Amino acid sequence: MKIDATLVVMAAGMGSRFGGLKQLEPIGPKGEALLDFSVYDAKEAGFNKVIFIIKHAIEEDFKRIVGSRIEKMIDVEYVFQETDDLPEGFSCPEERVKPWGTGHAVWCCRNTVKTPFAVINADDYYGKSAFEQIYNHLCEGKNDYCMVGFRLKNTLTENGSVSRGVCDIENGVLKSITERTEIVDCKYKDENGNWIPMPDDTVVSMNMWGFTPDFFKFADRDLKEFLKEKISVPKSEFYLPSIVSKVMESGEKSVSVLVAEDKWYGVTYKEDKANVVSALNDKINNGEYKGF
Repeated sequence: MKIDATLVVMAAGMGSRFGGLKQLEPIGPKGEALLDFSVYDAKEAGFNKVIFIIKHAIEEDFKRIVGSRIEKMIDVEYVFQETDDLPEGFSCPEERVKPWGTGHAVWCCRNTVKTPFAVINADDYYGKSAFEQIYNHLCEGKNDYCMVGFRLKNTLTENGSVSRGVCDIENGVLKSITERTEIVDCKYKDENGNWIPMPDDTVVSMNMWGFTPDFFKFADRDLKEFLKEKISVPKSEFYLPSIVSKVMESGEKSVSVLVAEDKWYGVTYKEDKANVVSALNDKINNGEYKGF
């Protein structure tokens, strides 16, 4: 059964390691960014609306470089993640510059998203099967959430270390995610500086989630708790996975894990771009992206 489903694209963050606004970095032959490929794949899978989470500071460039192209393909709306958009009763400290994090970004969509929805990063390439799996799961109308995980070996770069959320899965259900902040060649560095090997087929989270609209009541509750404790901490961030972890721990929701066997692509470092351009142009030449 087909349903109305929304793709939420987190595109408000700046790429510090990459050194620029990598959401808009041209990858395709006509200047397409990575998110053009994601929207194409999502539409093919069945999603019929896209919401871009951006900042007012990049609105003009984003709409000109990306939005004008994607608006011809699918229904598009924009949501703005700004530091002063907070629940009633909370005011942003004057010294706050850093965004409030991915959990806050999705919370900013609370008045816009009315259907089951998926959340992705703007600067990741997930592949066709990932969108097909997550859309099909949302169509099943279950009361759970879901995530698409990837094999660790398919998410690495030759140009430096990466951070990945390592998934603990039991009978297809997510139990926990452990963040490993320094991974090279399927080894992570522990707190003592030792390199610990991991199986190359370990499932890791690349921040691709599927939710129903009741997600926002949990996000609102947890954001308020976070702000009561951390609002005065200048670099504190409210992360999307923390909301998921709390609803799992409380038993309010379970999270099904869908595993994509495709290779993930991203431009974590400037040196990654050439490989990503080559891989996606091969897909275009093979007819996977008609119109690109």
